[in-house]
Amino acid sequence: MARIKRGVTSHHKHKKLLNLAKGYIGSRSKLVRRAKESVLHAGAYAFAGRKQKKRDMRSLWIIQLGNAVRAEGLSYSKFISGLKIKNINLDRKMLAELAVNHPEDFKKIVSQVTS
Repeated sequence: MARIKRGVTSHHKHKKLLNLAKGYIGSRSKLVRRAKESVLHAGAYAFAGRKQKKRDMRSLWIIQLGNAVRAEGLSYSKFISGLKIKNINLDRKMLAELAVNHPEDFKKIVSQVTS
């Protein structure tokens, strides 16, 4: 029975792993064990970061809306509840976009909510 030599397969796996770890500091980009550990952690951080980004953006939109609405003499919570009562279905992202880039259109929405 012929024996199986795994050198080529291992080399390809290691090379692929080290390519993923390219740019990491010190032994993390040179040694296979350290690189594997670093790549696994990097993947976990990247996954968590994609979720965190969504939270951060939503809080930014809320802050932008709060500032824009306060300038119109209204509080954020009253504005959002007014939107729900008037059945204006714009999400916070679109409202923040209007508040920052199109303030005259945003003022029209605020006037609808207050009336």
